[in-house]
Amino acid sequence: MQRRNFLKNSALAATGVAVGAATVGTASAANASVLTNPGSPILTPAGSLARPMVKKSLMWGMVKEDLSVMDKFKLLKDLGYDGVELDSPDKLDMEEVLAARDKTGLLIPGTVNSMHWKLPLSDPDPKKREECAKSIEKALWDTKEYGGSTVLVVPGVVNATVTYGEAYERSQAEIRKLLPIAEKTGVKIAIENVWNQFLLSPLEAAKYVDDFKHPMVGWYFDVGNVLRYSWPASWIEALNKRILKLHLKEFSFKKQNDLGLWKGFDVEFMEGDNNWPEVNKALQKIGYSGWASAEVAGGDRKRLLTIREKMDEVFKA
Repeated sequence: MQRRNFLKNSALAATGVAVGAATVGTASAANASVLTNPGSPILTPAGSLARPMVKKSLMWGMVKEDLSVMDKFKLLKDLGYDGVELDSPDKLDMEEVLAARDKTGLLIPGTVNSMHWKLPLSDPDPKKREECAKSIEKALWDTKEYGGSTVLVVPGVVNATVTYGEAYERSQAEIRKLLPIAEKTGVKIAIENVWNQFLLSPLEAAKYVDDFKHPMVGWYFDVGNVLRYSWPASWIEALNKRILKLHLKEFSFKKQNDLGLWKGFDVEFMEGDNNWPEVNKALQKIGYSGWASAEVAGGDRKRLLTIREKMDEVFKA
């Protein structure tokens, strides 16, 4: 499908959402589209907007039980998770993963590219950038097979050898090369805000996405990552419909100040400085209703159950 058709379909979909939000009878159709259009509003039978976070997921690496792929999927399903995010490329057997998904009903909403830190799209070496781009291409195809809708990508890293402008230009050039693959797979490239000294402002993040002028690029918003230097609600307001999915972390200013920067993450959900009611309010305002994945310290089944229970509190805040 050509890019102009994607743009046309995206515009029609947006129109449909606006009409559906005002029509009670479209609730079922809107709800059915949450997996393929995770930024679309879900309607309740009464026609009002549903909760912003409605599907619970977590990262595959958080599962520390020594189990087979099948048994890990069963464990997560039994603990009340709706899905799990995998890394790609990885060493998992595709057929084994698909069998576990189909047997348990635990979904795979998307993947996280596993090479974007080791080989950033902003690297001065064009061969390294190319290698990273190829890994993202594989992740797009893997995610299609898994039935997911996004590949999370860290777009670049600014450091002593890479300027801000170089990271911007290089990463966008490489992502543009991947847009035809995103079109073919139907899987979107979701840029995440991380501590990479790059795209530090929500307005700049929105512009970065808009520069592509393409519906297959959006944002994977990490709520906890921004609290170090901004407020989540401001990012949500600025990114708006560009938000495809959510990563959830907590963050504590006290632990950051007392124990060191990274220790700010060492706090349970609802016990840090994220104002989750305000986050939910901001998400509902932009019409988000879909996946939220925990990206915190994992562990055994007891720890994973605690995380799921804490996520319930975040979802209801």
